[in-house]
Amino acid sequence: MLREMQLSPVRHAELHSDLKIQEKDELQWKKVKVEGLDENGEKEAQLRRNFNVILAKYGMDGKRDTRPLESNQLKDHDTKEGDVFEDPRLDKLWNKAKSSGKFSNEELSSLKREFQHHKDKTHEYNILMDTVSRTEEIHKNAISPLEGDRKEHVLHQKHTDLKQKMRDLSQGFERLRKLSHEGFTEDSEFREPRVIELWEAAKRANLSDDELDSLKEELRHFETKVEKHSHYQEQLQLSHQKLRHVESLGDKEHIKRNQEKYDTLAEKTREMGYKMKKHMLDLSNKISREGLKHNEL
Repeated sequence: MLREMQLSPVRHAELHSDLKIQEKDELQWKKVKVEGLDENGEKEAQLRRNFNVILAKYGMDGKRDTRPLESNQLKDHDTKEGDVFEDPRLDKLWNKAKSSGKFSNEELSSLKREFQHHKDKTHEYNILMDTVSRTEEIHKNAISPLEGDRKEHVLHQKHTDLKQKMRDLSQGFERLRKLSHEGFTEDSEFREPRVIELWEAAKRANLSDDELDSLKEELRHFETKVEKHSHYQEQLQLSHQKLRHVESLGDKEHIKRNQEKYDTLAEKTREMGYKMKKHMLDLSNKISREGLKHNEL
């Protein structure tokens, strides 16, 4: 399956984590539906949308994908010099930062992760845009007025999601631009892109100083979890390379030992990925709820 889909081991583990979260959300929704709490079908539509995003994200939506095939993420060399992120604005900014002499190798590595994160977010936004477009086509062909009203509500919710994601992308790009020009400051609270994104959202959410301090502590713990997961992803990729090499030599006992190591590492990486993504969703929802509470006061 992994080879057929041409997913790298790391991406395969990511897919597993995303599907596990989707499965848990669907079980939760079934309970909610039984209690009659999703009358307008908003939650059901959101679940369907999330599933479509997963399918498109991993090239499983049946469309011909023009994106390059999965490559080993650990490789430092790029397919085409100066064209790393397949986005002219990002590439221009990255090349400028790389040649500026402001960044140490470690900082460049952190910066590259931030750029990659922004690229992934842009890709997810484009998938969501595509999903909305297709839903609008279906919406035009709505059979009954009642169904039309329901779809209108669902579409409105999708457009709200799109606007929020577009705002997030704009703020993310502005942050990258500032970072590329000014470099990392000594008082940078966090280094992991996903954690920085949550922290920036928290600072915009009108939280009290005490709430921000408490959240900052929680985000520090979360960042440790993210870093640990990244380390396991790297180990998984290396283990996969070693397994391929051992397979080419044909020593069955050696292959068996390496396969067992690889399987154990893959399972651990999947489990950690799931817990990390779940924690991230919980933190994101918590920030949104707290911000909303303060705005209503």
